[in-house]
Amino acid sequence: MLSILAQESQSPLQNLFDTVTAMFSRPDTLAQPEALVEHLQALSVVWAVVFLIVGLMCMLNGYRFYRVATVAISLLIGLFAGYWMGQQIEAPFIVAGCMGLLLGALAFPLMKFAVAVFGGIAGAFIGANLWAGIASALNKAASTEIPVDAYWIGALIGLMLCGMLAFILFKLSVVLFTSVSGATIAVLGGLALLLSFEPWHDTIKSGLTASQLVVPLLVFVPAVIGLILQESWPDTQTAPSPAAKPT
Repeated sequence: MLSILAQESQSPLQNLFDTVTAMFSRPDTLAQPEALVEHLQALSVVWAVVFLIVGLMCMLNGYRFYRVATVAISLLIGLFAGYWMGQQIEAPFIVAGCMGLLLGALAFPLMKFAVAVFGGIAGAFIGANLWAGIASALNKAASTEIPVDAYWIGALIGLMLCGMLAFILFKLSVVLFTSVSGATIAVLGGLALLLSFEPWHDTIKSGLTASQLVVPLLVFVPAVIGLILQESWPDTQTAPSPAAKPT
């Protein structure tokens, strides 16, 4: 409650940066429903609507505009990572702007490598959250002792598989990271909107915190749907290739 009151006294931009950096401070953030709900409650309604719209566009049309999506995601990662690093020297927005511009500028000429990096990050994100969620569910249902905090194993597997996939199946890698990132942003925005309605707040909160597998399912099911839809559309894009050598 105190964190929510503190967020309300901040500017909308600082509210966004503080909430997002806190929300994604752990790779398995989707499998930590109590902390996630607290962060979503701190997100303003305006940003929740923006998350929902932008996430749906990325999830359903990411491959059609993959160059724009790749540069935009690079820019956003640079902004939020730079903000977090800038807090250590009390200059968060300056470092955020510099990091965002740098990564956004590097992504365009290094498009294929940027896609490989984002494909690996998407795979690590999937692996970490599925490991934590499934391990927690199995520990409760079957009284097993799978270490939930060993989510880094799932993250490492996902990173290796999806990172290498970009150099073999370029379109699938683009569709994967746009679908996962878009579904994550859209679902989090939608949940923040639902939590902002007081009559539904307690019901939504209790449903989300019932199991560590609930939020990952809410995110990855739409991500799979987005992946299928994007893969079914005609391929109008061409993968970046090295310039032909003169003969």
